[in-house]
Amino acid sequence: MSENEREAFLGAFSVEHGETLAGFVVLGGIFGEGIDLVGERLIGAVVLGVGLPQLCIERDLIRDYFQAEKAPGFDYAYTFPGMNRVLQAVGRVIRSETDHGAVLLIDARFRELRYRRLFPAWWRPLRVRDSAGLQEAVEGFWNRRQ
Repeated sequence: MSENEREAFLGAFSVEHGETLAGFVVLGGIFGEGIDLVGERLIGAVVLGVGLPQLCIERDLIRDYFQAEKAPGFDYAYTFPGMNRVLQAVGRVIRSETDHGAVLLIDARFRELRYRRLFPAWWRPLRVRDSAGLQEAVEGFWNRRQ
C-alpha cells in the first residue's frame, strides 16, 4: 500500500459507519505495530496461526546456537518471534487502560503449554469449540463490560 492508501485504510476506522467494519491485514505486516486505534475504533482481532517466521538459514543458525547451549533453540528462533507478532496484534486492540476488546486466537497450537506460558497474566482465555460457543463467549464478554 502507498502511504495514502494506508492512511485511508486506517481512516475508515475513525468514521462511525453504523455497522460492523472488518479489516484484514497480515500478522507482522505494516499494521502490526505503530498504529493507535483507541477506544472503540478497534474492538477485536482474529489471529490465524501462531505467527511462526518462515524457515530460513538465519533462523536455523539461531536455533542451532541455542540448542548447542542446551537452550530451547526452536523457541528462540521461531516460537518467541512468532508469539511476539501475536502479542503485537493483540496490542492493536488494547491501546490504553480503558480499552476493551476481544481477540480470537485460531490455531490448535495456542493450547500447547509452549504458547500458553507466553500469554500475559491478565489474559483470560476461553476455549470454544463451535460457532455457538464463540457467539456465547463474545456476547458474554461484551455484556460484562456494560
